[in-house]
Amino acid sequence: MALKILIVASVLMFSSIANSTELKLGVGDLLRILVFEHADLTLDTKVQPDGQIALPLIGQINVAGESPQAVGKKVEELLEKGGFIKNPRVSILPTLLQSQQVSVLGQVNRPGRYPLDGTPEIADILALAGGISAEGGDIVTVIHNGPGKKKSEVVNLVESVRSPDSGSGIEIRPGDVIYVERAPRFYIYGEVKQPGVYRLEKDMTVLQALSVAGGLNQRGTERGIRIKRRDPSGKMLARDVGSDEVIQTQDVVHVQEALF
Repeated sequence: MALKILIVASVLMFSSIANSTELKLGVGDLLRILVFEHADLTLDTKVQPDGQIALPLIGQINVAGESPQAVGKKVEELLEKGGFIKNPRVSILPTLLQSQQVSVLGQVNRPGRYPLDGTPEIADILALAGGISAEGGDIVTVIHNGPGKKKSEVVNLVESVRSPDSGSGIEIRPGDVIYVERAPRFYIYGEVKQPGVYRLEKDMTVLQALSVAGGLNQRGTERGIRIKRRDPSGKMLARDVGSDEVIQTQDVVHVQEALF
């Protein structure tokens, strides 16, 4: 009776993790092996780097890339062929799906590894990681760690929300790395109330930058604004600009003092 209760509880727990008809086991997954009416054969095991698990009576078997149902049938066949159990009934229940996780790194509130559930969107996984932090930007890079060389895809979250048909949908697969870039920034100093480093919004102008920095102080003037910007060779160049100049990443805005 106790074993039957254990099986029911384990099945319910597994159902909350993933749909077993679609799940493929992989390295690092923790499994519970249940043989009906043979409590002595109940086993918790881990899929080894070679993709195998070791079971009582039948030894090593390969499970990587197989569904839990397929592995259960394989174990049943081996138990029956070996003459160990007649008409065995075996359940393979994943308790921790290490192989079905993705890493979320960069500017998120809770970086770490998170489980995949079905076919989630990037936004769903970022939500698991606590969302994008205050330092995070709109650009997210997804690194696919599949067979062969790595492949990277980039998506602009804001554009993907505004234009769902923009082709920015990316399939997230087990083992992927999702990296949230830091938001672009600019620097402003001189005769403003709150000089410092600020987040650069799209198409932000000098006038808007002044507003973010609290506006001009009593000595400042809009007629004395210079921007220092690196050219393609990396050399820093400075020039006078108007209030409608669009700021670029890493620009340094200097507000000069009024002469009178």
